[in-house]
Amino acid sequence: MRIHLENHDVAFTAVSRAPNAQLQAYKQRMGWTFPWASSSPSDFNVDVGVSFTADQLASGATYDFRAIDVDPEALSGGGAATDLVDDWESPGMSAFVQEGGEVFHTYSAYSRGVDALWGMYQWLDRAPKGRNDGDGMWFRRHDQYPNA
Repeated sequence: MRIHLENHDVAFTAVSRAPNAQLQAYKQRMGWTFPWASSSPSDFNVDVGVSFTADQLASGATYDFRAIDVDPEALSGGGAATDLVDDWESPGMSAFVQEGGEVFHTYSAYSRGVDALWGMYQWLDRAPKGRNDGDGMWFRRHDQYPNA
């Protein structure tokens, strides 16, 4: 995939809030080779709408263009109102372009809009049992299956 993107002036990097050492260890465990960066301690994940602070959740945050329904009691468990709420992180994909020294956010997809980028779901959605997520465990890592 990388060769095709690079020849169209496109770069791919995954970004997560975890510390870089933790990301790199996980990347090695999974056998991944793509670039992966830590956004910690910046506000990047909040800025692109996939992580939320307690203040945002209390005042009506949105994810995937829908209001997040949150119990105010769940937010009173400690930490500053500006601390990120770990239970309210969700997947997202964003595209950016750099022109004339400025960076512009040009596209975002969230929730099921990201599924098309995860190749296995396209196959599972067409299989007789679909994602077969009846036990609530819709996603497993390659080394977490019973016969791994």
